[in-house]
Amino acid sequence: MKSTRRSASRAGRKRHAAAAPYHHGALREAMLKAAERILGRDGIAGLTLRAAAREAGVSHAAPKNHFGDVRGLLSELAAVGFARFGAALVANTREGETSKARLAALGHGYVAFAQRNPGLFLLMFRSERLDFSRPPLRAAAEAAFGVLAGAVGARRREAPETPSTLSQAAQITAAWSLVHGFAMLMLDGRLKPLVARMPDGTDEMTLLAAILSGPTPEL
Repeated sequence: MKSTRRSASRAGRKRHAAAAPYHHGALREAMLKAAERILGRDGIAGLTLRAAAREAGVSHAAPKNHFGDVRGLLSELAAVGFARFGAALVANTREGETSKARLAALGHGYVAFAQRNPGLFLLMFRSERLDFSRPPLRAAAEAAFGVLAGAVGARRREAPETPSTLSQAAQITAAWSLVHGFAMLMLDGRLKPLVARMPDGTDEMTLLAAILSGPTPEL
């Protein structure tokens, strides 16, 4: 009988260890990595706080201390996405290039990020699921927006990271609409019929390059 109790106790300790393998300081990162895996595998609909906890191997109650609820988790994951997004935009540019070339490079980087990270990209722009009052998300989103706004301003010899006129806001919106609209059409598969009628070897990114290198509206 005692042997049975000891075996049960050991089994219980093993289950507890498997459910909570992370120290408190690493739980946030573990949960975010787990959430991103679920997002890539099951989409936004499959990403719940309980599912992320299960994926990370922690108790269902543990993540609440860091994120509060699923909206908090989604917001923190979107903040990670925006930070990567901003870094990818900057990495796609080169020193000494013209303002038009820089804007084209940013546009390519914008769409390429969406292509590589479709689930994360869609989450980042699903504002109804996010809490932009959370400082990490707000700061990361504003920094990424500032990269695009700065490129438009450089072309206009301005610096409209914070648009102060209708003209500046219109220029930024036109540039943003072009690349974001293209990215969404691509992710939705709406460009495939058009690409299928173009010469062999042409894909969505080839089409984007033609758009960005050709005559453009005054951005």
